[in-house]
Amino acid sequence: MNRIQKAFDEKKKVFIGFVTAGDPNLATTKELVRAMIKGGAGLIEFGIPFSDPVAEGEVIQKADMRALAAGTTTDKIFDLVAELREETQVPLVFLTYANPIYAYGAEKFFTRCEETGVDGVIIPDIPYEEREEMRPFSEPHHVALVPLIAPTSKDRIQKIAAVAQGYVYVVSSLGVTGVRSNITTDIDGIVAEVRKATDIPVAVGFGIAAPEQAYKMAKASDGAIVGSAIEKIVAQYGEASPEHVYEYVKSMSEAVAKAAAEA
Repeated sequence: MNRIQKAFDEKKKVFIGFVTAGDPNLATTKELVRAMIKGGAGLIEFGIPFSDPVAEGEVIQKADMRALAAGTTTDKIFDLVAELREETQVPLVFLTYANPIYAYGAEKFFTRCEETGVDGVIIPDIPYEEREEMRPFSEPHHVALVPLIAPTSKDRIQKIAAVAQGYVYVVSSLGVTGVRSNITTDIDGIVAEVRKATDIPVAVGFGIAAPEQAYKMAKASDGAIVGSAIEKIVAQYGEASPEHVYEYVKSMSEAVAKAAAEA
């Protein structure tokens, strides 16, 4: 059984924490991952810093710039993942864009994913119609291509879900990533459409910041994904952020666990 499926099977509903690798530096990123796992995160998404992250809001854009300024490279991130794999079997997933993968070399990129223990990759700027271009590289190396399903996907939801791997990332709101005070999308309806096409886990992200939101999204799906709210803590506290992130993730994980207990 792969690590992603095992995480959802064991926890029923999973809190997924996102961190931009290398912000403020890779040593702190390692401590942030440890803090999130200690706080109850069942899966970690790493953002590979990129100069043009089209799906990201201001918070993560600035995190990318700080990480790049600190000298973060894809090779260094792979080395970090390899180090973390020596101490944890929590699923690790990259969120990146097509350009960094092709610049690195797609075959080399997915080979390194397999070698270091990366379980999946999310590529926001590769739509359903173009995912076949990545499969010849990802599948031989057993790396899941995790799809995004947006509120605008509508007639394409079942098509996207039918070929999904790892888990389905449901985008809660239109626009880019960032904290939102209110999420009005019909998540129940989107999840129901996904369920018609696949039985792999469905997690909801974009805009979730408070435990009440995490609970609500987890009630409607199999998990809640949080990135910008975590990165805001990192931006505020820098190298001292892991202890603050631990407390935050603990509160969010407990909200998701409550939803799991009531399921």
